[in-house]
Amino acid sequence: MGTPLIFWVLAGSGLSKSFNPGGAATAGAYAEYTFPGAIAAILLFTSIFSMISIIDDRRDGFLQGVLVSPAPRSAIVLGKVLGATALAVGEGILFLTLAPLAGIRLGIGPVFAMIAAMTLVAIAVTSLGFWMAWKMESTQGFHAVMNLVLMPMLVLSGAFFPPQGAASWMAKIMLLNPMTYCVTLLRSALYWRVRTPPIGAAHSGWQALAVTSIFAVIMFAGATRAATRDAAHAG
Repeated sequence: MGTPLIFWVLAGSGLSKSFNPGGAATAGAYAEYTFPGAIAAILLFTSIFSMISIIDDRRDGFLQGVLVSPAPRSAIVLGKVLGATALAVGEGILFLTLAPLAGIRLGIGPVFAMIAAMTLVAIAVTSLGFWMAWKMESTQGFHAVMNLVLMPMLVLSGAFFPPQGAASWMAKIMLLNPMTYCVTLLRSALYWRVRTPPIGAAHSGWQALAVTSIFAVIMFAGATRAATRDAAHAG
């Protein structure tokens, strides 16, 4: 939680007077706008870094022992994904308690909507992290991939600045980025039945829910397929 929290506090307090996300009158301060993005960063970092254990388990020989068990590969993947998801959502809930500091008033509905949205997003990014970690032979390579792929996905997701005003080519990338829909889903859940959120993208919360769900299914299926195929090759 450290990096997203520090960024949110410093950037939110330093840029709140100069930031205007796409001219939205309901945007509020920069700290309020980036609050869902900070939660997305927490979910992404926690989920991805939790998957480093896969590389350690392979190096220590523990993973080989798991693979020769009669448990289906989907159960192995599901166990790792749900474990990391629980950790990520737990940290997201802790950060959610800081919402009043950003001027966000929470109710019972938005809290439960946020927990559900965080769970879905965490499953998606954790499955992505599992697939990446399964292919890596070293933690150095995993960190390199994270810096090269995952960080740009977060930056170009609308978490810290909206597509409005961006270069046309960058706005198109943001609309094609699955993390954009994850952030939109979190933002929509945070303002559920409260007021229209400054989503900052040309899609609704329901569209974000659909795309994020598809993203989660594809990533989990890819992680399961990678584990099954590599195990079959090893056999």
